[in-house]
Amino acid sequence: MKKYFKVALSSALVIGSLASCKNSSGGGDVSRATGWNINGKDGGFEHNSDFKEQETPPGTVFVEGGTFTKGQVQDDVMHDWNNSPTQQHVQSFYMDETEVTNVMYMEYLDYLKKVYPPENPMYENIYKGALPDTLVWRNRLGFNETMTNNYLRHPAYAEYPVVGVNWVQATQYAEWRTDRVNEIMLVRDGYIEEDAMYGVLNGDVDGTFSTEAYLNNPESVYGGQIDSLQGKKQKDSVNVFAKRSSGVITPEYRLPTETEWEYAAQALIGSREYNNYRGRKKYPWEGDYTRNGQRLGRGDQLANFKQGKGDYGGIAGWSDDGADITAQVKSYKPNDFGLYDMAGNVSEWVADVYRPIVDDEISDFNYYRGNIYMKKAIGEDGKVKILRDSIVYDTLPNGKIVAMNLPGEIKEVPVGEEETYLRTNFSSSDNRGYRDGDAGSSRFFNRFSEEEEDQRKMYDAPKHKVERDSSGNLIRQYDTSNYRTSLINDEVRVYKGGSWRDRAFWLDPAQRRYLPQYMATDDVGFRCAMSRVGSKSKSKNKTVRHKKAK
Repeated sequence: MKKYFKVALSSALVIGSLASCKNSSGGGDVSRATGWNINGKDGGFEHNSDFKEQETPPGTVFVEGGTFTKGQVQDDVMHDWNNSPTQQHVQSFYMDETEVTNVMYMEYLDYLKKVYPPENPMYENIYKGALPDTLVWRNRLGFNETMTNNYLRHPAYAEYPVVGVNWVQATQYAEWRTDRVNEIMLVRDGYIEEDAMYGVLNGDVDGTFSTEAYLNNPESVYGGQIDSLQGKKQKDSVNVFAKRSSGVITPEYRLPTETEWEYAAQALIGSREYNNYRGRKKYPWEGDYTRNGQRLGRGDQLANFKQGKGDYGGIAGWSDDGADITAQVKSYKPNDFGLYDMAGNVSEWVADVYRPIVDDEISDFNYYRGNIYMKKAIGEDGKVKILRDSIVYDTLPNGKIVAMNLPGEIKEVPVGEEETYLRTNFSSSDNRGYRDGDAGSSRFFNRFSEEEEDQRKMYDAPKHKVERDSSGNLIRQYDTSNYRTSLINDEVRVYKGGSWRDRAFWLDPAQRRYLPQYMATDDVGFRCAMSRVGSKSKSKNKTVRHKKAK
C-alpha cells in the first residue's frame, strides 16, 4: 500500500510539472488552450508574458475611472440648461499633470523647424501652421504688446500655459507627441538605435518616425533606412520590430473628452466614503469658497481667476491670486488626483463637438461626441500607403493653413460599407451629428424645399470661405446669410474650466462653452490625455475579489 502511494505521488508530481507554467525549451509558459510551449527557444507562438501593466506616460498622472454625475446639479445662473446632469462611467486614463506650457510647445516647434525647414517651399506651411497666434493678446483699448512679443518665447514665461493655440493645432501637437514618446520607448528597449532620433534632427537621417507607419510597415520609417538603425534586439542580421503585442508601444496622446476632463477636475475620489461620495464639489477643491481656509496660507486664493471688474489679481502685496494674466503652472495646489490648474489659469480645449444637449439615452459609458472612424488606405501592392513626398494642407475658415499630414505618415480614408454593413453599433464614418441635427432628432424647417437656403436646421452656423486667386492671394468670403439659426456646427468644439479672464462661476468643472475649432484666444490652452489599457486600477491598489473554493 505504501509503495503504491509513492508511485501515485511521483506520477502526480510528473503530471503537475508538465502542466506548470514553465516549459522545458526556453523558460516560457505553456498554453492553457493547446499545451504548446509559449516563447520556447525552438519557436512557436510568442507572447510578452513579462508585461505587468502600462507605465505612466511622461508628464501625466493616473486617473482611476469610475462613476460620477456629469453636468450641472447646483446653480444655473445662465439659464441655458446646456449641461443637464447625467450619470456617467469613465474608464481609467492618464492626464497631463499641468497644462501644456510654452516650453513644451516650443520643443514641438523646434522639431518641426529642424526636420521640415520652412525655407523649403514644400515644408513652408508645416511650421507656420503650428505657430500659436500671438496676436490674441491685442486689445483695441489696452496695452498688451509686451505679451504679444514675449509671452511665447521669453524664458520668463517658459512654464506658463501656452495660449493662442486652436483646437486643430492642439490635436496635431498630441499626434506629434505620441510619435516622439514611442520613438524613445523603442530606443530604450533596444529596437532602435539612439542615433536615429538625433540623426533626424541633425539632418543625417532622411525621413522621420511615425508610430502607425512603424507598426504597419516598419521598413518605411526613417525614409526606408530602418535596417541600418536597428538596436540591440537585432539578432544575426534579422530585423526585430516591436508590435502592439510587445507592450512597448503606448496608446496615442490626445485631447481628453469632455467627460474625462470633468471627471478629472472634480476629483471626487477625495470625498469618497466606501462606495459613496460625500455630496458634490462645487470646485475642484473642497468647500464653497475660492480662498484657502486651512491654517497654512489661510485667505490665499486657490485659483487664478478674475475676482471682479477691473480686479484680475487683487490688491498688490496682499492676499491676491499672484497673477494678473496667466500664472506659472503649479502655482496653486493640485486637486485630489494630483492635477494642477483644473480651475482657473486658462480654459482648456477638449475633444468633443459641442451640442447643448447631452444624449444620455444612447451612451452612459465614456460618453463622447465627435467620432469619425477612419481606416488605413491600402495600395495596389497590398501594403498601407505611406505619404512620403506629398503633404495635404487645409485652409481653415480664418485663412490659416495647416498641414493635415506629415511626410512618412499613413494615408487614411473613411470607413465604408465593408465595415458598416449589418452592424448595430455604427452605420457611418462620421458620427458627429448622430441623434442630434439629422431629420430624426432636430427641428427642420422646410426641409423638403428645393432651395438649400430654405432648408433651415437647428445647428446651422455661418459658412465662411477662403480661396486663392490666380496669383495665390487669399480671397476671404463672408457668410452674410440671414437664414442662419445657430453658431453651432460640426466644427465647433467644447472648452472647459475657468480662466484668468473669468469670474468664479466658470470655475465649476460642469460649466461648458464652445468655440469654432479654428479660433484661438489668450485664455484657452489645453492638456493631453492617454487611455489606459488593461486593468482599471494600478497594481498596488488591486484587491482580491474572490477566494479559492475550499
